[in-house]
Amino acid sequence: MDFRKTSIILFLLCISPLAAQENSTQPSMQFVDAEKNDPEELKKLSKAFGHFIGRNLDNPGFSFDIEMVISGIRDGAAGKPAPMSDKEYEQLLQVYQAKAYLALSDENLRKATDFLAGNKLKNNVIEIEPGKLQYEILKEGSGETVKEDSSPSIHYTGKFLDGQVFGSTEQAGEPVTLSLQQTIPGFKQGIVGMKEGEKRRLYVHPDLGYGTQGPLPPNSLLIFDIEIVKADTPEDDDAMLQEEDDDQLP
Repeated sequence: MDFRKTSIILFLLCISPLAAQENSTQPSMQFVDAEKNDPEELKKLSKAFGHFIGRNLDNPGFSFDIEMVISGIRDGAAGKPAPMSDKEYEQLLQVYQAKAYLALSDENLRKATDFLAGNKLKNNVIEIEPGKLQYEILKEGSGETVKEDSSPSIHYTGKFLDGQVFGSTEQAGEPVTLSLQQTIPGFKQGIVGMKEGEKRRLYVHPDLGYGTQGPLPPNSLLIFDIEIVKADTPEDDDAMLQEEDDDQLP
């Protein structure tokens, strides 16, 4: 989650149209006199602009006072002085975002721990590491087995505890090949021992996942549905996942 998004969204919204015009050698539109603008259409455009701003004001852990945001926009447009300097604003926003981040981190850690404590009681759930890593077999496989130094070809879908998908091979429609040495500990431990054709669901505690690092919300429990297409694929036989695809990399 990008915690800087809210603090820069208004700035980007304001300067991007001007920058596009300055950088364009062949303007894609021709300006007309303001008198020729359709008043009703301009009203819709103005409201749409405000709506876009409003739906980008969401912050995990705290919410802006919408009425004060509107008041600030009006004061700024009228040239009135700001209630604090830009530096003070940035510093205070960082304080609130840091508090929100810590609160979200603590909440996610509690949810992950509580979920795994209850999940282990299910008959079909097997614990690899107590309270940290669990799995259940969705489909039995046969053939070659994935080893610690393997580069298996797999289909997978990664989800958060609420079911939201954060990475999947479904969109590409084809399996991916990755080195287990480059994956998070829980993914590596959970996939080792799987056979070709096997489908397994992994439940990974944040201590064996991204923790408070990486691109995902802090201390998120990760759930992976994995199918082994090939237990080991040499790197030169298939394309490896690239570093820029961090949102897809387990």
